[in-house]
Amino acid sequence: MSIESHGHEHELEPQYGLPELLPANEKILWQGSPDFGAVALRIFHLRKVAVYFALMLAWKVASTMGDGGTFVDGLMSITVLGALAVMGFAALTGLAWATARTAVYTLTDKRIVMRIGIALTLTFNLPLRLVKSASLRQHKDGCGDILISLGGEDHIAWLHLWPHVRPWVLARPEPMLRAVPDAEHVAALLAQAWSATTGMAVAADAARAADTSADPGLAPGAAGPRWQTSPT
Repeated sequence: MSIESHGHEHELEPQYGLPELLPANEKILWQGSPDFGAVALRIFHLRKVAVYFALMLAWKVASTMGDGGTFVDGLMSITVLGALAVMGFAALTGLAWATARTAVYTLTDKRIVMRIGIALTLTFNLPLRLVKSASLRQHKDGCGDILISLGGEDHIAWLHLWPHVRPWVLARPEPMLRAVPDAEHVAALLAQAWSATTGMAVAADAARAADTSADPGLAPGAAGPRWQTSPT
């Protein structure tokens, strides 16, 4: 089984989140979608965007008052800018909601299936036997990102995966299950399924990264999932 991509099939799914009915010898271990709040804060950075807009509007008011205007004049001066800020924030919030709502991750005892995309729905089958290594970035709210490194010659275009992909790694894109609720449990299921599929033991790594803002890294040369967790 190689990596497969399927086009517009969301409306015609024979089974939720899957491009086809599972074979009789394959079963679903877990299925879920990204958490909207985590997507909004960690992928689209809505908190940082809100702070930026607030500072920009405050600077505009202060600038107007510094030029001799009143506080009311300052508020009037940000009418258009404030409206644009609200529209921009609303657009990003809508993108975050659509990203979380349309994405479905499925873990079976043989593969990971990623159904992603807002306007263009794509489904990717990632056979567990092709998973070279993986890592988990755990957040304090229980959500986390599971990074998958694939072996073999097959690869998926970075833009086809975004934002379900490791940031800024363009040469060989690495799929990522983003903002997964109860990510530690899902990572454990993935490790068990990988071990059962390949017959190899999972190399556990309980080390915690000092820089909690860093992207989850992979252990070079590691066989199978290697969980490096960093609470944020």
